[in-house]
Amino acid sequence: MIKKFINKLFYGTKATKATTAIKAAEGTVKFFNRSKGFGFITLKSSGEEIFVHKSDLVDKIRDKDKVSFDIEKEDKGLRAVNVRRIKKN
Repeated sequence: MIKKFINKLFYGTKATKATTAIKAAEGTVKFFNRSKGFGFITLKSSGEEIFVHKSDLVDKIRDKDKVSFDIEKEDKGLRAVNVRRIKKN
């Protein structure tokens, strides 16, 4: 569902830089490799996996952390940015 929305939103456009597609998405860190500086987040709403790079982290993250983030569309696909760990109560 989210993928269809994003494709519809950007259909026929060529972005030379990243464009913010969705704000305030939530998901779970599938894995994050600190030494390589990247990982993937599973989107809560659809189960889709979104790439995340260490330069886009606001907080430190670990595998299985619940996170909130914005999604940007790039030439290579979707990317999580402004990634924040959701604090447990």
